[in-house]
Amino acid sequence: MKKLLEEFRDFINQGNLIELAVAFILGLAIKSLIDSLVNDVVMPVVGAIFGKPSFDALTLKIGDGVVFYGRFLSAIVNFLIIAVVIFFMVKIYEKLVSLKGPKAEEAKEQDEKDVLIEIRDLLAQQNRQS
Repeated sequence: MKKLLEEFRDFINQGNLIELAVAFILGLAIKSLIDSLVNDVVMPVVGAIFGKPSFDALTLKIGDGVVFYGRFLSAIVNFLIIAVVIFFMVKIYEKLVSLKGPKAEEAKEQDEKDVLIEIRDLLAQQNRQS
C-alpha cells in the first residue's frame, strides 16, 4: 500500500499532469467563451436570417416519437465555430513561435552539422599534409 501511495505521489508531482490540468481548465474557460459567442452572437444572427432565434425548437414528429434535429443542428454550428476558433488559435500560436527564431533543436542540429563539417575539413587537411 505504501508503494502505491508513493507511485501516486510521484504521478501527481509530474510536470505533465500540472500542464494537463492547466490546459483542461483553460479549455473549459474557452468553451464558455465560445458557447457565449454561439448563443449570444451567432445564433441570433442565424435566427434573424432564417426566422427562428434557435434551432433547438425544430422537431420532426414520427408517430408518437419526436426527433429533435434542431438540437443536432445547433451542435453542428457550435462544433464548427469551436473548430474555427481553435484553428485560428493554433495559427496565431505557430506565428508567435516562428517569430522567436529557430527552435533549440534546429540550432543544436545546425551546431552538430557545423562541428562535423569542421572535423571533416581538418581530417582532409591532415590527409593532404601526410
